[in-house]
This record gives sequence, C-alpha cells and structure tokens, in this order.
Amino acid sequence: MTQEATGRQLRSTVKKEGILELSLVRVPTPEPKPDEVVVRIDATPINPSDLGLLLAGADMSAAKVAGSPEDPVVTAPIPPAALRSVAGRIGQSLPVGNEGAGVVVGAGTSDAARALVGKTVAIIGGAMYAQFRTIKASQCLVLPPGTTAAEGASCFVNPLTALGMVETMRAEGHAGLVHTAAASNLGQMLVKICVKDGIPLVNIVRRQEHVALLRGLGAQHVLTSGTPTFMDELTDALAATGATVAFDAIGGGKLASQVLSCMETAASRTAGEYSRYGSTKHKQVYIYGGLDRGPTELTRNFGMAWGIGGWLLTAFLQKIGPAAAQLRERVAAEIKTTFASHYDKEVSLAEALRLDEIAVYGKQATGQKYLINPNKGVGR
Repeated sequence: MTQEATGRQLRSTVKKEGILELSLVRVPTPEPKPDEVVVRIDATPINPSDLGLLLAGADMSAAKVAGSPEDPVVTAPIPPAALRSVAGRIGQSLPVGNEGAGVVVGAGTSDAARALVGKTVAIIGGAMYAQFRTIKASQCLVLPPGTTAAEGASCFVNPLTALGMVETMRAEGHAGLVHTAAASNLGQMLVKICVKDGIPLVNIVRRQEHVALLRGLGAQHVLTSGTPTFMDELTDALAATGATVAFDAIGGGKLASQVLSCMETAASRTAGEYSRYGSTKHKQVYIYGGLDRGPTELTRNFGMAWGIGGWLLTAFLQKIGPAAAQLRERVAAEIKTTFASHYDKEVSLAEALRLDEIAVYGKQATGQKYLINPNKGVGR
C-alpha cells in the first residue's frame, strides 16, 4: 500500500495588511522516515482550540470568498486589537487542526511502523486539516477493531482534557470539581467519567435545555448560570459535594469569581469560628478556555485561600510523563461509551471554508460541532 505524493491542506495566513486568508494548498506528502507512517486523514474535528489558529480573531461577519467552490479563498479583516495578539504569525501560512483519525497507507522501514499499515489510528500533532499526514508511529493510537475514523477523531483533546481535570483534582487533594459550559462534548465526557468513577461533580450550563441532557447522562448537580437562584443553588451544590476546584471554559466575565464566592460561602457553613481572612480551605479555578474573550472580573469576597490560573492539556501531559499512556489506553478502550463524540455535521475541506458553515461552527455553540473529512468525495 502506497501513499499519495501530494494532498490538499487547509492553511491560515495573517497578512501584514491586517487580513486573514484561508485557503487550500497542495502540499507534498513527506516520505516516511523509518519510524514514521503516513495516515490518510478521514476525520478531524473543529475544536474550540483550533478556531484561534484558524480564524485569528478576524471579523468573520465581514468575510468574503473568492475562487471556486472546489478551491475557495476566504478573506476577512482582523480588528486592530486582535491583530496585535497575532503579530508573531504575520506572513506565515500555517496548517490547522490539532487531532484526527484515519487509515495508515504508508510506512517507514521499522517493524513498529510497518505493523500499522492498514490500521485505523487516531493521531495528534497539528496540521490535521489535510488529506495526508506523516507522523511518528509512536504518536498513533490504534483504534479497537470496528471503530471508524469518525468515532476516533476526537481521541485526544476532549478525552484527555476531561481525564486531566480529574487527575489534577486528585493530585491537588480536592474532593470534587466544578465544570462550566458543561454541556459540550468534553463536558458530557466528564459527566460520564465522574459517574463511572464516583467523583462529585457540579455542572454549570448556559442554557436551561442543557440541564436535561446532562441529567440523562447521570449528572446529579446541573445548574444554569444567570438565573435568579443560581448563586444559592451553586452554594448548595458545593456544600453537598465539597468541590473546591473548578475548570472554566468561559474565561471572561464574572463566573469564575462567582464560583470562588460560592465555594467560600459553602466552606463557611462548616467553619468552627469566624475568621476575617475567610476559610483555610484552598479554592482554585483553572481557566482552560475562552468562550468569553473579555476581561476576567473578580470581586474579592472569597477570603485569602484561593487561586486562579490557566490549565493547558499539553503542559499537563508533559508534567505526568509516562503516566499519560494509561490515560490514552482508557480512551481507546472506552471510545464508543465514555468518550463517544457527537457531531452535527461532516464537511469536506472546501465545504469547511463556506461562509455559511464558518458562521455556524465559529460560534462554538453546544450541539453544533463539526467534523472535517479531508478525503470526502475523493475517489480511492
């Protein structure tokens, strides 16, 4: 079995004029080194973590498209504030896509690489919005027999993030955890993990209709932010679970502060005596997403034992080292249950650059997750 010499790849470029350009380019498929394989990418998700690189903060409401339906070129203006944040990539044509899955169609000379030929594997390493990807055999996660590329496309970012949250909670000595924007694919996985492992979890969603979704998965505590009773309900849930660490996908606004405040109020219910410095139990919020790009607003009414910081999957995996292999094995074993992903639509590379499609997946709305099949419509 041999690989194609070239393949199409989606590229994102920030022009010096302050314009974003999205296009499809034909690139050579690198010949695999002895320890490498060539994967035909049949499924790759559009995750929130991909959109920052893909869209570069551009104003997509003002986007224009040129070229043909098969080879579109999308351009959009980048506001000055956003342009400053991407100044380091001006003039660079960057490939996009963190993870994906497909069939190994070529291999180097090593036994480990040759053993993967014909197998369906999941991979991570960037540049996945492409027909082919050359990558080390050791970076491939062989999917269980009968698993499709679409089922394994999201094997890394969401599953390992959800597992990483649980492992971080355990390592830091917390009794339970809080998750915001909890109705996402990642949030649903986290619910399943916590139900299966018996971990107290408080879920915060943004829309009332998401409550039934998570309760149907077995979630006990599901709260809707912004309601008149939200703060009281959150405090009760925190008191019941003892959760003192939160993972926040929102980032901006007041939610992180509200979580810390309610953690403090919950802790004060069991305090033996009043302290002007607040409870001694450490309360922590990790921001791992940016659904709200505005400032993070803190109202300091949660004592002195608290922290707020960033949490990144790659840094977590580097920190735990070889232990990451066990997490990957769990993902593979439970890919059709705990870590099953659901997609609203599958598109080709060219279809992913249609303005009407960008308008949908660019909103990062729950229930509107897209899957790109770079080889959709391509004869084999």
